[in-house]
Amino acid sequence: MDNLSEEKIFSAVDEDVLWKQVTEDLAGVQDLLEYHVVLQQEGRRVLLDIDVDLGGGFDSGTASTTFSSYLYSRDNFRFAIHKQNFLDEIGKFFGMQDIVLGYPEFDKRFVVKTNDEARCALLFADPGLRSTLVSLPELSFGVVQYLLQPDDGKAPFLELRIEDGIPDPALLRKIYHAFYKILEQMG
Repeated sequence: MDNLSEEKIFSAVDEDVLWKQVTEDLAGVQDLLEYHVVLQQEGRRVLLDIDVDLGGGFDSGTASTTFSSYLYSRDNFRFAIHKQNFLDEIGKFFGMQDIVLGYPEFDKRFVVKTNDEARCALLFADPGLRSTLVSLPELSFGVVQYLLQPDDGKAPFLELRIEDGIPDPALLRKIYHAFYKILEQMG
């Protein structure tokens, strides 16, 4: 399929039906080097992108899996998390500071930046959601606005980027579920 000519869109009211479609589609993919699909659930559009570059010669290659979605809410709340050893500049804008959320295993594993500590702690209150994120390899997750001007008129979006090409539909669904929970809370 030519990625420029046609976009795959899977739509369902509930997550079970949506992931049945994704699982069937992934089963038909021979080599998962590049995968892009739009997942529509309850009026929300979530983009799933998997990109694997095998490299060559002296290049060792790269891989990533990304979930992203525009946010309906245009308030100024921002957060960013990343693994403790990952150098990340997200979050230095909008007055965000490193915080501890009070969830020991999560706090030990991630650097958390936000401009609203109480709201951020509520976002990650679900133990299952935290467990999913802690189990993933190198990642960055947060509210992103590429044009870093709050009054530029563009809606911010939520992005979860994992530094691994994940082909397993069951694991992708688990990650999607965690992402979607945060998305719903963000408005």
